[in-house]
Amino acid sequence: MKNTSTWWIKIPLIFFLIFGLTEFFVDSGEMPAFIKYPMVQVFLVFILFLLIAIAVITRAIENVMFQTLSKEGQERYLAAKNKTFEWKWGQRIYQKMLGSKPIEKEGEIILDHNYDGIRELDNNLPPWWVYLFYASIVFAVVYMARFHVFNDYDQDQEYEQEVAAAQLEIEEYKKNAKDLVDANTVELLTDAGDLKAGQTIFESNCVACHMIDGGGGIGPNLTDQNWILGGGIKNVFHTISEGGRDGKGMIAWKQNLKPAEIAQVASYVLSFQGTTPANPKAPEGDVWVDPNAPQQAAPEVEIDSASVSVN
Repeated sequence: MKNTSTWWIKIPLIFFLIFGLTEFFVDSGEMPAFIKYPMVQVFLVFILFLLIAIAVITRAIENVMFQTLSKEGQERYLAAKNKTFEWKWGQRIYQKMLGSKPIEKEGEIILDHNYDGIRELDNNLPPWWVYLFYASIVFAVVYMARFHVFNDYDQDQEYEQEVAAAQLEIEEYKKNAKDLVDANTVELLTDAGDLKAGQTIFESNCVACHMIDGGGGIGPNLTDQNWILGGGIKNVFHTISEGGRDGKGMIAWKQNLKPAEIAQVASYVLSFQGTTPANPKAPEGDVWVDPNAPQQAAPEVEIDSASVSVN
């Protein structure tokens, strides 16, 4: 018997449909459900074997029933199985949109033009082309009325709107993509979670030189106002990322820490300012003053008129 059933297409389609529904309904977080839960693997394997078993049993039953048919019945059955599907409605629409004459009717539209045996047909324009042409005319009228009669937005305004929208998307992306931060864009972190993460990094990598309380040892004191390479979040971030002075400063940590982690530990380092360590190291470097800090006005000196002598 010639079986034309497409079991080798149906089984994968049904299996992957069930697989997709399983992944959709089983909450497994960021991991795929079949990796996180071994029972899901067992379920999917069972489903696959069940689909194969159903296909095998169905083919076996079909073969048995086919053998019970008469010769004429077998021929009719095979003819029905081998009959291809024809989308007659679609074919009619296609022929209507094409607008061409069948070959057997081309004699009705043939012209007298003859070029070495090549004859010309007087075909009409395809309806789809005519409809698109009419649609382009309607579009042109609407476009002219909108932008040239009623003066809707022009290209400059559209460009400015697109740039503004892109800037908002970039700012939103930067908020969620902390690893894009660098020494120019870093800001002081004050969130407790970020400071806790910075403390963990500091205690894992920095206490050998700066002590647990930032008082300094091999490295400088982090609690005073003196800085060798400049204070503030941007300078501290740059120093941690690129390293200290050549030959006698600390290593560059950019190979070991991500930008977001450097921002966290730099913010934690600055939290030592004003604290009192157990054994503070003598100040090194210069007192650093934030150039962006608001300038305090000098206090006005009151003059006692009684102390002014008149010559």
